[in-house]
Amino acid sequence: MKHQRTKFPNVLYVFTEKVGPFMETAQKAWEEAHRDLPKENKTGAMALYRFKPEMTYRAGFIYSEKPSRIPKGFRYEKFDGGGDFECFEVVGSYDQLPRASGDVWAAAQTLSLRDGWAIENYLNDPDTTPEAHLVTHILVPVK
Repeated sequence: MKHQRTKFPNVLYVFTEKVGPFMETAQKAWEEAHRDLPKENKTGAMALYRFKPEMTYRAGFIYSEKPSRIPKGFRYEKFDGGGDFECFEVVGSYDQLPRASGDVWAAAQTLSLRDGWAIENYLNDPDTTPEAHLVTHILVPVK
């Protein structure tokens, strides 16, 4: 799987956070985000996740400015990527992301990993992009 070293920019992020196995929490988090978060000034979507101290998954949107309304149960933060990442690109349906993520983490075992959030950055909009052309960057925090 092709990958390259990169940094992640500082972004304005509104998200919901779920604790527990990702296969149980991710879909619910995204359903809430799509249903409840404001659409104005939205510039992208991303998920953050980590395994320690407990499995935690955040789903939300990136904004060009802080939304005037943050729905109950959501949080706003200026997310600073905080270091280097190894970036793996996945092209195609979001249905393949669980498998692709497993492949990424298997490949990442040869890297010098650091604590921090892993990122799934969704580079285009599934409402306007054909499924076969969706691009997701999976970013693994590295030293």
